[in-house]
Amino acid sequence: MKKISKTDLSRIFKRELKFLSDGILNISNPYHFFYLSTLKNKNVTSRTIVLRHVKQNPLSIYFNADYRSPKIKQLESNSKCSALFYDNKRKMQLRSDCEAIINHKNNISKTIWEETPLQSRKCYMGEYAPSQNLREWHPNIPLEYLKKDPEKSDSESGYDNFTVVKLNINHLDVLELHHDGHIRFSVDSSGKLSFIAP
Repeated sequence: MKKISKTDLSRIFKRELKFLSDGILNISNPYHFFYLSTLKNKNVTSRTIVLRHVKQNPLSIYFNADYRSPKIKQLESNSKCSALFYDNKRKMQLRSDCEAIINHKNNISKTIWEETPLQSRKCYMGEYAPSQNLREWHPNIPLEYLKKDPEKSDSESGYDNFTVVKLNINHLDVLELHHDGHIRFSVDSSGKLSFIAP
């Protein structure tokens, strides 16, 4: 039987942090996307999110969103949420319990907005709130910019809807699948590693 030590857990954790950081810009990395689950009243609702930034010590991840979207309203009502990453090729799962911090019209959102390409800015210039019911299909970006980037001056209207969400990871569950015995452990907010039964 193989033996797994705390040193092995530390090595796996550090490796996965590198994969997370690589996933920010590397679209071929499965960690570029993750699943975010929030509470809508008493029901759980999930969606796919693009990873935008990772910070360590303490561990936190970031994503951008339209302030008018339901997920932002849900996180304002209840900041507790869950983020799930999965790499099918490497058979790795990261499942985290998080606390959300909404950055809207503050120094953090302004700094990130200034770095946001025009092509992405137009996603926040939509006339309709995300998930709003429509009578007929609409791309929800200004029609004059369907096939081109907006002028920078025009794009500034999107800042009103732009939000940066920081997810502080309070508890991380790491699972590495193996035919001869899965490896599973937790990482708490202080960085303590603990074995968990797979």
